[in-house]
Amino acid sequence: MTGNGSTGMSRAASGLLVTTTPWLLAAAVLIALPFIFSSSSTIFIMNQMAITIVFALAYNMLLGQGGMLSFGHAVYMGLGGFFCMHVINWVEAGLWLPLPFLPLLGGLFGMIFGIMIGSFSTRKAGTVFAMISLGVGELVASSSIIIVTFFGGEEGVSGDRTLGPPFFGIEWLRQIEVYYLITFWMLISAIAMYAFSRTPVGRMANAVRDNPERADFVGYSARKVRFYSFVASGFFAGVAGALFAINYEILTERNLNLVASGEILLITFLGGVGFFIGPIVGAVVFTLLQTVLSLETELWQLYVGALFVVTVMFFPNGLTGLIAVHAAPWRLGRLGELAVPYVKTLLPGLIGAFGTVSFIEVVHHRREAAPGASEMSIFWTTFDSHSILAVAIPLVMAIGGFWLAHRTSPALKAAWDRATTPYDEKPAATLDETPARAAR
Repeated sequence: MTGNGSTGMSRAASGLLVTTTPWLLAAAVLIALPFIFSSSSTIFIMNQMAITIVFALAYNMLLGQGGMLSFGHAVYMGLGGFFCMHVINWVEAGLWLPLPFLPLLGGLFGMIFGIMIGSFSTRKAGTVFAMISLGVGELVASSSIIIVTFFGGEEGVSGDRTLGPPFFGIEWLRQIEVYYLITFWMLISAIAMYAFSRTPVGRMANAVRDNPERADFVGYSARKVRFYSFVASGFFAGVAGALFAINYEILTERNLNLVASGEILLITFLGGVGFFIGPIVGAVVFTLLQTVLSLETELWQLYVGALFVVTVMFFPNGLTGLIAVHAAPWRLGRLGELAVPYVKTLLPGLIGAFGTVSFIEVVHHRREAAPGASEMSIFWTTFDSHSILAVAIPLVMAIGGFWLAHRTSPALKAAWDRATTPYDEKPAATLDETPARAAR
């Protein structure tokens, strides 16, 4: 009995270590990041990433875990943020509330509206739920222009986070102080959402997503499971809204309209709906594209949209899923066999993408530049956009690169089939091949 007890305790300790190690590593990296990237602008971008991560994980509680496609989930983030902006102004008027506790209020406010709206919207799933969420999102966004007292009209609501009571001497004047506050709440929220996904409700949300009739048959109410997931998601969306209010000190109608809801849908799909870490990857990639790419080109939204379309068409499990599928060849020790086929296919594909982007930028510059301003720079190269070569070279690169990638893609697929097939099995791609085709 003692031996069995010791074995059980050691297994429990080992399991706890495996569970907590990734979170401890994440915390260490987050603490160290400001010392690696110390500029205020970079820290501001990292704050934006952290806020987007919380919102994306909250949205994934609906879409990824519960199968509820929402077109208006920015409502709960926006409402939580607007309420917190009013709280910041009340603190300025004399209410005592340290800033670090504000996300709790934002979460509770988002949860209240999650209870109210979820009480009727979660009765159905699928298209009905999506249309209800779309209607609610449009209703709240329209009301934000009408109800000026709460939403501030077109100008929104602003405040000053530094006018509240100091928290252990911290007055929130520097970006790095705000960074650690936002990062703390991001980590706490991520851990809480991960823990929720491991609860019976979180587990049953996956079952309700896949087969609601069977979940009802075994004794679980699909509607209640969807409702609890919806309320929890509303809480963490409100936390994200509070963090947004702390970081930006202003909220407008833009924070709860359909554009904001569409962006979080794009972010979640881009990262990977079927993975907990997927929304995190999507939030990081989208924030980098939004902040860095927007400084380089006016057409950044076009490229983000193209990336989203390509991801949905060819990588439906998102960027995280694209990485995860390489686990099979890694376990088989055949990942190295894909190196050469990848280079032969992806390098021409990158050249084709490079040419396409260059062609689009040149055409845009020729149409939008001021008269006489024919010189432009792209990819660290300056040239005359009105010359024939400025159009011909990118066009040839685009056509030639994609043509070569298309020609080499069958060889890549065959290499992939071999790399994912155990040594004692025949690759699926070669089962129907005749001896003559195999010889070729």
